[in-house]
Amino acid sequence: MPNKRPFRDNRGFALILTILIVSLVVVLTLQFNGYMWADLYSSANLRDGIRLRFVARSGVNCAMALLSEDAAQNSTDSLQEPWASSKELSLNSSAMFDNGRFQIEIRDLAGKIQVNRLIDGDGKYNEGQKKLLTRFLSSDQFALDSEEVESIIDAIKDWIDPDEEITRFGAENGYYQSLEDPYPCPNRPLERLSQMLLIKGVTRKLFYGHEGVPGISRYLTVFGDGKININTADPLILKSLSDEIDTEMVSDMIEYRLDEENDLTDPGWYRKVPGMADLTIDPGLIKTSSAYFELESAGISGAMIRRVTAVVRREGKKAVQILAWKVE
Repeated sequence: MPNKRPFRDNRGFALILTILIVSLVVVLTLQFNGYMWADLYSSANLRDGIRLRFVARSGVNCAMALLSEDAAQNSTDSLQEPWASSKELSLNSSAMFDNGRFQIEIRDLAGKIQVNRLIDGDGKYNEGQKKLLTRFLSSDQFALDSEEVESIIDAIKDWIDPDEEITRFGAENGYYQSLEDPYPCPNRPLERLSQMLLIKGVTRKLFYGHEGVPGISRYLTVFGDGKININTADPLILKSLSDEIDTEMVSDMIEYRLDEENDLTDPGWYRKVPGMADLTIDPGLIKTSSAYFELESAGISGAMIRRVTAVVRREGKKAVQILAWKVE
């Protein structure tokens, strides 16, 4: 009698093979389905990201319109004006879009120190700007001693002046080429503030700050004519305008300029502040109008955020011009 067991074994093998094939098909199907959903989410995120960038750009356009309108009304800029309080504009932005809003912040760059103005056209120190920067870097906030301050200022001068002559404690091309990762000293004005990180003595801690203490980057700019808008400057900048200004005077100046009853059109208004009648700030350092602004706009929808930052120039009643643009 023939042995039929091999046929039974073949049937069992066929069943196992069928199960394996079906399992493989299921796995591949699930994997393919996962890829499809991943692509779908990726496409949706890309779409939403592009949309939010346009929302953020709308915030920049609104801010530019606000600055243009302000210029048409007066030639003085202060923290009492609508552009300086963009919170209401941001709150109303949700009504402009079906799904999203923008949050805009306008920063007056004339309230900061223009580092490129440290030297004049002949490559020599501008003494007024040098004293301003020296007082600023000597602030307790940065914990620099006098030698470190002098070294950094000389190094900044050598970085932006047109010659190869080393200024006292500064550094020229020979120093930078001798570093482990060498790079040239450009001998021209800074184009971006972040380039200061390449300058001798400027550490990341000093530049960006640490433990909640802001670094020097918060108070500096590469745009403008070098004059400080006394109506919008940070307290630390106000204190740096003169050796005679102390912390109490700074507080009184801020209180004075926030009072809407006070006239801030004349840069000499600080003399009306109690205790400052006999104090003199170099008139070549201060003004009450601004031409350069930084606009930071965030397009927001739920947890998704896209940011756009622009630097603009406003000259009188002319159209506001974009000088720099960054998308994050």
